[in-house]
Amino acid sequence: MTAPLLSIRDLHVTFRTDEGTVEAVRGISFDIPAGRTVALVGESGSGKTVVSQAILGILPETATVRGEAMIFRDPEADEPFDLLACDPDAPLRRRIRGNRMAIVFQEPMTSLSPLHTIGDQVGEALRVHKRVSAAEERRHTIEMLRRVGFPDPERAYRTYPFELSGGLRQRAVIAMALICRPALLIADEPTTALDVTVQAQILKLLEDLQAEFGMAILFITHDLGVVANIAEEMVVMYRGRIMEAGCCRELLRAPRHPYLKALLAAVPRLHDDPNRRLAALREVPHGRAKDLLEGLDKRQWRPDGPILEVRGLRKTFLLRRGGWFSGQGRVVTALEDVSFAVEAGECLGIVGESGSGKTTVSKIIMRAFTADSGEVLFRGPDGEVDVLALSERELLPLRRHIQYVFQDPFSSLDPRMTVLDAVAEPLVIHGIGTREERIERVKALLAAVGLEPRHMRRYPHSFSGGQRQRIGIARALALGPEVLICDEPVSALDVSVQAQILNLLKDLQRDLGLTYLFISHNLAVVRYIAQTIAVMCRGLLVELAPAEVLFAEARHPYTRTLLAAIPEPDPDHPLDFSRVLAERASDPSAWPAPYGLCGGAGRMVAVGRKHWVRMEAQGERA
Repeated sequence: MTAPLLSIRDLHVTFRTDEGTVEAVRGISFDIPAGRTVALVGESGSGKTVVSQAILGILPETATVRGEAMIFRDPEADEPFDLLACDPDAPLRRRIRGNRMAIVFQEPMTSLSPLHTIGDQVGEALRVHKRVSAAEERRHTIEMLRRVGFPDPERAYRTYPFELSGGLRQRAVIAMALICRPALLIADEPTTALDVTVQAQILKLLEDLQAEFGMAILFITHDLGVVANIAEEMVVMYRGRIMEAGCCRELLRAPRHPYLKALLAAVPRLHDDPNRRLAALREVPHGRAKDLLEGLDKRQWRPDGPILEVRGLRKTFLLRRGGWFSGQGRVVTALEDVSFAVEAGECLGIVGESGSGKTTVSKIIMRAFTADSGEVLFRGPDGEVDVLALSERELLPLRRHIQYVFQDPFSSLDPRMTVLDAVAEPLVIHGIGTREERIERVKALLAAVGLEPRHMRRYPHSFSGGQRQRIGIARALALGPEVLICDEPVSALDVSVQAQILNLLKDLQRDLGLTYLFISHNLAVVRYIAQTIAVMCRGLLVELAPAEVLFAEARHPYTRTLLAAIPEPDPDHPLDFSRVLAERASDPSAWPAPYGLCGGAGRMVAVGRKHWVRMEAQGERA
């Protein structure tokens, strides 16, 4: 048998902290075969990224690394090299790092300098590790940009990171890592922040580049669906130890360790029963949510029609060129002809890629943006109101009925406010209760979302990501709203914590009769929580249908592309790359008849009971 490219034996990594020594990696051993992909899987805090940093020798000074061996068998070297036997700053380690070993980080925007062009940053590794002229560097860089899928490599060479989409920025980071053709590529959560369609494109790109360059890949992720579509072998970590390792297909089909079984049970899937409750690894204790209704003067009422109705929303933005006072600019249409209705006590899911207009719709409903035209009708306990026609003074009472849960709980919570102050702030603004009454209500709110009331004097930084999201939900529930707008509330969370939050939202909806507007780019997540699904693309609502109808009889080509792009942790349901990689899947002018749109917005056509699809209007192609 051929010796593996990298062999790790009994690796330990500890960190010195003010509270003492923290053991992040506890004696792990595994191999990375040459030319193959090994997935390192686990929740946040399991030690995955620490392992990658130990391999590259980029751990902070507070870290101590020890172990039996870490043997790197570089095909271009004469003999194997023990990485643990050499100081991370030694010349030999520095020649290997970025040259024979390279890394792709999770967030491309933070790993790219905003002050330098893409060409300058991609070519930097060549200047450091290879003796090339300026002309050779430019030629090699442009060629690498072409290989990673830039449509215009010459132009990309001169652009800055902020001028690129998220998918192209990630391609630029991959080009930086591969410019020296390394033997080992470490990909640390490279697709977590991307839409499902862009994620599928990046996975296919890595697969193709691996075949072309013959490199090995260590793919770090918590997404078992991604693992099923890219890895041959899998190593499952929990709290610094390996729980299970082996052939990826075998482990996903027949896991043996309870931890891997629990991870698989926590994943929402397209082919599962939507009524199946996700099995969270650590279930949130079910609080007495119904206690939250007490003392809020909640009258029994039933809306005459949908509780929330959006009609004909249109929104444009003016993009200026050459500065604020240049007078030059162009108008970008963010929303066009968006209409839907949400029944009381139900959940409407809005799905689509970044830039499709999902969040713009939610911000117009909350009056954070002003619509160019259209109506937003809310039928609450005080009757029907047009939200867009309300004055600033009339908006304040409406806030009690419609609340917002943000995507990033850390940035939406003031780091200088305790949990008590953050959750009680809406009550203070609306003048509800005495201080003692507000404290009691905060305790009830925290209990309802599965948090200990005794922790309410803590600050947000002392909580995990899932706990911070639960704090954000508690704050949104403080005023006893009827409608909750959830903007990507689980996209940044581990699969196990995601299951916690989704189960919590379903429990609260059942106990409190809440109505949800749930925004996401993941149709599998939306299928689990929503009764009706609206699909958006380029500011247009392209398909609207009950969840079971949409998944069984999706009509629009863009909806079908989204469905094909969702990776499932099942080797028997691989991604259909041929459908996902259609270059113009989100280009309305490229959609086949009768769905293609050339300049116009088309019209929504009923194709079944409560099933609407956007089609070309007569005369648009004239």
